[in-house]
Amino acid sequence: MIHSFLLIGQSNAAGRGFYDEAEELDTCGDKLKVLRNGRWQTMYRPVNPDRPFSGTCLAESFAKAYSDSHPGVEVGIIPCADGGTSLEQWQPGGLLFNNAVNCTKLAMRTSHLVGVIWHQGEGDCSPERYPLYQEHFTVIMNELRKHIEMPNLPILIGGLGDFLLNCTLDEDLKNYHHINRSLRKIAEEYPNCAYVSADGLGANPDNLHFNAAALKEFGIRYFNAYQKFESYNLNYYNKPNEKDDNRTKMELL
Repeated sequence: MIHSFLLIGQSNAAGRGFYDEAEELDTCGDKLKVLRNGRWQTMYRPVNPDRPFSGTCLAESFAKAYSDSHPGVEVGIIPCADGGTSLEQWQPGGLLFNNAVNCTKLAMRTSHLVGVIWHQGEGDCSPERYPLYQEHFTVIMNELRKHIEMPNLPILIGGLGDFLLNCTLDEDLKNYHHINRSLRKIAEEYPNCAYVSADGLGANPDNLHFNAAALKEFGIRYFNAYQKFESYNLNYYNKPNEKDDNRTKMELL
């Protein structure tokens, strides 16, 4: 059985690492997979082809680390991230949300969904948006879990890079620390959610996207964060009628 992960968010989830700066992709003997047209194929780059200039992404090293720690298990990535998107564009009922749900349900026919990999926030750094980040994020994840009938599904959320302070493309990006504060608070309060720090990670020359080396490290950090969920019974996640003790807490956020 393939253990699958939904990859969603904006460009730093999709990945913009330069190929000539990245190590050769290790598919662990074809055990790393990516969903293409409803079928699992051996992973290849770009894993998340949202743009013509998509590059390496953090899901590559995450999947390898997961595979290395789970001998005999294949690992599948469901790529649904889209660059330049805000939480407003990810709201339930929108195209991005519906696409992620549909792709996930399709993947679940041939895999065991065990987590969500989320990285997003650059699109919500404006003074009008960052105060509402936690509220909007909670709505999205509550509805995602509801639509796929997995109320206890682990969710990994990554911090924004400190290099955004030096990005000249958008002055609002200097507010990134407000997003990171919200992400940390979400991880503390939202059930089965973990925050992954981006401290010390490097950027491409645009000071907007993580570079290839940073994405490799970031993916490993995501995996290390995911390990806190390993004590859960993975079969539990696919019991749609199972009552989640944290459901009330989720709805109150």
